[in-house]
Amino acid sequence: MIKKTLYFGNPVYLSLRNGQLVIKLPEVEKSTSLPETLKKQAETTRAIEDIGIVILDNKQITITSGVIEALLENNCALITCDSKSMPVGLMLPLYGNTTQNERFREQLDASVPLKKQLWQQTIQTKINNQATVLSLCTHEEIKCMRVWANNVRSGDPDNLEARAAAYYWKLLFSNIKGFTREREGIPPNNLLNYGYAILRAIVARGLVTSGLLPTLGIHHHNRYNAYCLADDIMEPYRPYVDELVFQLTNAHDIPIELTKELKASLLTIPTLEVVINGRRSPLMVAVGQTTASLYKCFCGESRKIVYPER
Repeated sequence: MIKKTLYFGNPVYLSLRNGQLVIKLPEVEKSTSLPETLKKQAETTRAIEDIGIVILDNKQITITSGVIEALLENNCALITCDSKSMPVGLMLPLYGNTTQNERFREQLDASVPLKKQLWQQTIQTKINNQATVLSLCTHEEIKCMRVWANNVRSGDPDNLEARAAAYYWKLLFSNIKGFTREREGIPPNNLLNYGYAILRAIVARGLVTSGLLPTLGIHHHNRYNAYCLADDIMEPYRPYVDELVFQLTNAHDIPIELTKELKASLLTIPTLEVVINGRRSPLMVAVGQTTASLYKCFCGESRKIVYPER
């Protein structure tokens, strides 16, 4: 069963009762004119085990330590947002798998040639997925990107990822004057940033559930980045976010601000339909298959990481 994503953008009280997440509105809680029966009816509960991601996007949210503990024990990712409503923090469980120590050792012992081969597979799939998205959005066949994907060598020493990215971003939002893909760039960079933050949390959660260290990447190795492996594994999934943002941009005439309506659309990312191993699957479920296959590569059971393909 796919886990739910809960977004809280207003003041709210989050507490725990009988293993359930209890959601209360402070205005209702503090009201002296409402009878107790109506206050209780205003409460909402959610089963903790059904939740995969929680997003806290308001400075007046109150959450108990009991809720945080219960969420983490059930492998939930907890995201906090800054004053601009952009995800700024991510909390994950320390123990996501019963054989975690063993899996850590196998990940740490992974050879350089293996990691280079895994990166090759990752970039090949990413470029092919980008080519498909570009073809769907521009209605043109992107043959050069298919060639670049086939030419990616172990470790991508020719940096074909960057070449493909430059071509891809130039065409995907060609109707937006001055657009370049930059974190602080003009819209729809804000939508892309938000979508990638959600995707990163999904992948980091999947890695922890598979008993892997999100910090230790197969390619990314920034000393200040606590989620290098998540950033590696999310690469082939990025085009799914790009396509969604492209659709939202066309529907909303290049939105300047990240409205609640747009956030609601971006929060559907975990449920986006992808094809993996020849079967249709929600993106969050597919990520679990990808991270499980990555562990099999680390322990020697396989040499191929399983990714979705557009």
